[in-house]
Amino acid sequence: MPAKMKAALWNGNGAMELIDVDMPPVGPGDALVRVRAEGICGSDLLIYRDKTDRETQPAGHEIAGEIVEVGEDVDTARVGERVAVEGIGAGRACNGCYYCREGQYFLCENPAPDSGGGYAEFVSRRAAGLYPLSDGISWEEGALVEPFAVGLHAMRRGGLTGGETVVVLGSGTIGLCTTAAARAMGAGTVVATARYPQQAEMARHCGADLVVGSEGDELSEAISDLSGGIGADMTVETVGGSTDAVLGQAIDVTRMQGRVVTTGNFYGQVEIDWMQALLKELSIIWSAVYATSMGRNEFDIAIDLMGSGRVDLAPLVTHRVSLEEIQAGFDTAFDKGSGAIKVQVHTA
Repeated sequence: MPAKMKAALWNGNGAMELIDVDMPPVGPGDALVRVRAEGICGSDLLIYRDKTDRETQPAGHEIAGEIVEVGEDVDTARVGERVAVEGIGAGRACNGCYYCREGQYFLCENPAPDSGGGYAEFVSRRAAGLYPLSDGISWEEGALVEPFAVGLHAMRRGGLTGGETVVVLGSGTIGLCTTAAARAMGAGTVVATARYPQQAEMARHCGADLVVGSEGDELSEAISDLSGGIGADMTVETVGGSTDAVLGQAIDVTRMQGRVVTTGNFYGQVEIDWMQALLKELSIIWSAVYATSMGRNEFDIAIDLMGSGRVDLAPLVTHRVSLEEIQAGFDTAFDKGSGAIKVQVHTA
């Protein structure tokens, strides 16, 4: 392997720059992955919008690639394996603390240092966090395993049972993956909100029975009509931001003693009046990433559902750029008028 690789780093002044950086280390239990596809995540867009410091190592966590080298204690037969990279939980977990023993790798008390993410030619992670892709899953789809696992985790955290009415607030990548997860896991009716036409179209593709606008009273009126005035059994908030608007909407449309699951990233101090949630006796459930629970990891479930054809997320990828074109990819992802849903960076 060469000593250096190409990586895209935020320059602190509004742009990504392609530079040469040191190859990430490959220690015992690690594997080196050649990145084939990396998704530009909405959380990255929010972080970079306000970030004024120059990065020292690449970000990026929606990764699919090929194992090209393994460290000590890793089976050499894994070289050449096509994998989805679970880069922020199992890919860094110590596997010895309480949370790791419980399968909650994202909550690991002693994670390995972050050696850099997928906006680069190579990434190194614990081999235990590299999940084999079935032959029928493309690189594009492989890089969607991570956001789909987020949606599956939200459904499992929320305790979805068959036949329930689920509302998904937002039809960005996480919202769409959550809609697909709700449909695949047996929801009776799935209602999604969307701000842009391309999002509405994709929400229907992912299994939404009804798609409504994200503003005004359209959603509350639709849920009232569908439920006879009772409300949704579970509402999943996928937008986040810096206001309480979407959380308030989630509380409003969820039935008494229903569940509100939030996956969106909130920045700054967000104030909300919790009295309505209290009086409705709602369960408010926070869902961050993915985990192993009930004997299965959400990456494995995602790969099974996608590989079997039960879930088709390939159309979510609307734009593809090379690593050298990454700034154009970010510009496209920032501009929702571009028709973008998921922009991915692909390497040769």
